[in-house]
Amino acid sequence: MKVNVPVHKNEEYQAKVIDLTYEGNGVVKIADFPVFVPNALPGEEVTVRVTKMTRNFAWGRVMAWQTKSADRVDVKDKKYIQTGIAPLGHLKYPAQLRFKQHQIEELLAKAHLDDIKVAPTMGMERPYHYRNKAQVPVKLVRGKLETGFYKRGSHTLVPIEDFYIQDPKIDEAIVVVRDLLRKYHVMPYDERTGKGVIRTVMARRGYYSHEVMVVLVTNTKRLPMAEQIVDGIVAGVPEVKSIVQNVNDKRTNKLLGDTNKTLWGKDEIHDQLLGIDFAISPLSFYQVNPQQTERLYQTAIGNAGLDGSQTVIDAYCGIGTISLAVAKHAKQVYGVEIVPAAIADAKHNGIKNAEFVVGKAEDQFAKWQAAGLKPDVVIVDPPRKGLAESLIEATGKMGPQKVIYVSCNPATLVRDIQRFAEVGYHVTKPIQPVDQFPQTTHVESVTLLERD
Repeated sequence: MKVNVPVHKNEEYQAKVIDLTYEGNGVVKIADFPVFVPNALPGEEVTVRVTKMTRNFAWGRVMAWQTKSADRVDVKDKKYIQTGIAPLGHLKYPAQLRFKQHQIEELLAKAHLDDIKVAPTMGMERPYHYRNKAQVPVKLVRGKLETGFYKRGSHTLVPIEDFYIQDPKIDEAIVVVRDLLRKYHVMPYDERTGKGVIRTVMARRGYYSHEVMVVLVTNTKRLPMAEQIVDGIVAGVPEVKSIVQNVNDKRTNKLLGDTNKTLWGKDEIHDQLLGIDFAISPLSFYQVNPQQTERLYQTAIGNAGLDGSQTVIDAYCGIGTISLAVAKHAKQVYGVEIVPAAIADAKHNGIKNAEFVVGKAEDQFAKWQAAGLKPDVVIVDPPRKGLAESLIEATGKMGPQKVIYVSCNPATLVRDIQRFAEVGYHVTKPIQPVDQFPQTTHVESVTLLERD
């Protein structure tokens, strides 16, 4: 059946931008047919060229602006928007914060949960240069080894030295490593042939400790000229405390392999969060924006209303960032996480009233519930896919007074709020968005649910 589409590829149209998608693309409608347009903001009148078609929507590119939004920022380097490093870099920061609040409000309205309020997004004073970790691909571009970032939706590397949202010291470390790899003619990995040595350079820097870790992810067990490269990193990166080779010899999109070999210094670096010292190894999950993480977790802990008498379960506890902060204010904390290395890091911190288990959160919740554990508070910080229904059911049966939901995906948060209502829990105060990732479209938030 032929569908009549009112727009045609490579044709140009005059249109007004009516909305912004959750990915930060402008939306225009031509005869009621949606066209998604990067680098276009609501209220702008634009000339759009259609670049790609499907049956239900099209993609376009702005060819000219007739009017521009008062919220527009003139981005000097288009690479940040092209690569998706800073997809909201063209939007003024107060408008970014409103966009994130509005995303949650819109999803609640669609689910007929308009009675739940959303507080204004907690922003950063300096909403750039905040990331404490970089994972930068290495490629051969026109015969030269380059580090940078992929163009959105492609595997075309755009060479970049200043990543804008990363700690500048990390950017400097990446350039030092890139220049050493060039100097010693180390070949980048080629995903088409499976040949080559260096795949990715990862760098981490403690926000408070200033300790730097450099991880060279290789396709081969042997790193050519390893000694000279290590000497060069030690000389060129004054704060470096750990240089590690991670071997990833599988033909996969996974960034890191399972084998780590410390080439120089320590196996881990340290940093502090909410006054607690954390050991961070190459495979550790550690929040990338410590300043905002502290605010996110303080909000979560504040909602728990702890006075030292409560038992708390922390699902998806990672290296124990929330558990260990909560332990100061609770009688007993139980944490569960599927990544064994993260649990090893959590136990490493040796806090007496916190107990950690490796496992799937939903399976462990069923075990705890069967064993008769009665928590007062459950804290969940799930991945983007949200919570398993079985975890919500087990929580309902354990009957904690409060559930604190730390979310990185408003869509699954709204779905899970509806599921919690079925087991007797409702949102009792405004949802608090926290801007963990300024200049990007990601939205983190804290929601308090209480038992009816």
